[in-house]
Amino acid sequence: MEEEEFYERGLEKARQKDYQGAIAAFTQAIEQNPSFGKAFYQRGLARFDAGDFSGAIADYTHAIERDADAISAYFSRSLARLAAGELPEALQDADRAIDLNPDYASAYNLRGSIRRKMGDTEMAIGNFKRAAELYLERQDSEKCRQCLDKIKQLQPPAPPPVNAEPRQNLPLRDPKEFFVDILQKAEKGEYRAAIEDLNWILDVDPQDAIAYRHRGMIRGKQGELQGAIADLNQAIKLNSKDALAYRHRGQVRLKLADNHGAIADLNRALELNPEDASLYVIRGNIYRSMGNHLGALDDYNYALEINEDSPDAYFNRALAYSKLEEMQAAIEDYQTAAKIYCDREDWQNYNQAMESLKQIQSITPQATPAPTQEFLRKRLLRLVGGYWELAERLLQSAREEHPAMGEQWYLEKVIRDIERDRE
Repeated sequence: MEEEEFYERGLEKARQKDYQGAIAAFTQAIEQNPSFGKAFYQRGLARFDAGDFSGAIADYTHAIERDADAISAYFSRSLARLAAGELPEALQDADRAIDLNPDYASAYNLRGSIRRKMGDTEMAIGNFKRAAELYLERQDSEKCRQCLDKIKQLQPPAPPPVNAEPRQNLPLRDPKEFFVDILQKAEKGEYRAAIEDLNWILDVDPQDAIAYRHRGMIRGKQGELQGAIADLNQAIKLNSKDALAYRHRGQVRLKLADNHGAIADLNRALELNPEDASLYVIRGNIYRSMGNHLGALDDYNYALEINEDSPDAYFNRALAYSKLEEMQAAIEDYQTAAKIYCDREDWQNYNQAMESLKQIQSITPQATPAPTQEFLRKRLLRLVGGYWELAERLLQSAREEHPAMGEQWYLEKVIRDIERDRE
């Protein structure tokens, strides 16, 4: 029997909670192939479930020797070492798992438990908070609640101010509410209640970067722009890699007419999260507000490369096209945006897109047809002084940078780039 068959038998035994049978099957697989790292890892899991922590640690070590980046093996060995009371070694493994994946929620949760057993309450709370945030992002409310319960146990709530009425349902007293509840309040327009909850969190923990970020975002929506900037500055000071904080600060700076500061913040946000299409849309809007409609078009196009179903990108690209008097392109984008908004039952934005479409159609009874590729080639040839070899090099560069786009798109992009550079 081949090692894979023994391995599959071991997995089935483990599913049936026959841990001794699983250990025997994985052992046979390892005898067939001593380099079979997955078999060592699975045998470690079975030994851990059977209560053999030292055997599990040994197997996880063999798995790591065969794959130094085996993140699950580091996490599992950390858990086994914690169970065996080997706290410094458990902490090292948890650190390694987080090094390999900085968004590993379970590893932060485990590291919090290790820190708690080591008596380092402050570090334990920090790890549980990070785990709760990551679970929250993944909509795993149960694990998020468990982390918040641990925080609650470690950190008693601050006493209420003298002569103040007792607060009810505070975020850390009722972990289910926490940031989800605060954001829901803000979405409903209950800004004052959301701000009060955030103030309470910051009274308990003045180093909570997420609370500063949320409060800055809400203050920006309320029009408290200077207060918003102060909060977002503090959020970034506490966590310089928070892309959302840079995003929100860029939007507030735009409202303050600080266009260059807004662009700088969006650039930083994109460095941290280059696959977020909405960031390109926001930066495109800033370019458009500055009158740089060609730069705005580039950003809307990038956004659509990442997410071809972004109605905001289509809607705002239509605005840029209309400013450039490319009315047919604007009409097509308004139509696409309206369709997507309709499909998503976003009636407010749907109505806005339809109203914009009607307005542009009213001043463009018969839209100018889109230019043909032949027309665009002649236009490009004029721009490069008749040197088609130069034009072809520019087109090839665009094809390599943005694969899988149509030839017309490449022609239009190169023309826009040349005209923008000349401006």
